[in-house]
Amino acid sequence: MYIYMKRLIDLTAIILTAPLWLPLMAVLAMLVKVTSRGNVFFKQKRFSQNCEFFMIYKFRSMYTNAPKDVPTHLLKNPEAFITPIGKFLRKSSLDELPQIFNILKGELTLVGPRPALWNQDDLIAEREKYGANAIPVGLTGLAQVKGRDELPIKVKAKWDGIYTKHMGFFLDIYILFKTVGNALSGRGVKEGGTGRK
Repeated sequence: MYIYMKRLIDLTAIILTAPLWLPLMAVLAMLVKVTSRGNVFFKQKRFSQNCEFFMIYKFRSMYTNAPKDVPTHLLKNPEAFITPIGKFLRKSSLDELPQIFNILKGELTLVGPRPALWNQDDLIAEREKYGANAIPVGLTGLAQVKGRDELPIKVKAKWDGIYTKHMGFFLDIYILFKTVGNALSGRGVKEGGTGRK
């Protein structure tokens, strides 16, 4: 089954592309460090496969005085807490790059439903209807290339369900290419919004 091949594909892809992402991560880490006080990396509690929890890695994109353990979409004015380099990182989705380490640890796969926030019980409940909680969570997914933050919860879960049903190598390649295109254009990123409708 393809789901069991994904781990090998993930590791192969990460190793082959290391000359690209390693220098980029080094540069971005330096920019985060020199432009604002605080740690380079940010950790956040997320749902994993079968509704277990893990800590996801990101480049820190907010000031250290941002409210602790409050997801961005719950802040009244998220822009006030985002650093200048953080704004670029979030718009380009490069803040997600450290999740390569989550993939190496086996906590993420390259393509799968995006891990829900620790308080997104509504998304988890919707995904359960489609069996989408039973497969590995991913760095990117079908819902991300179909609208990301702009999508209502029910629509996100529906796309995750479609991916669960049709998961395969060529669909993953399509999603990865679409993800790169969306990242370059900043399409689908909406600060303070996560489609809670």
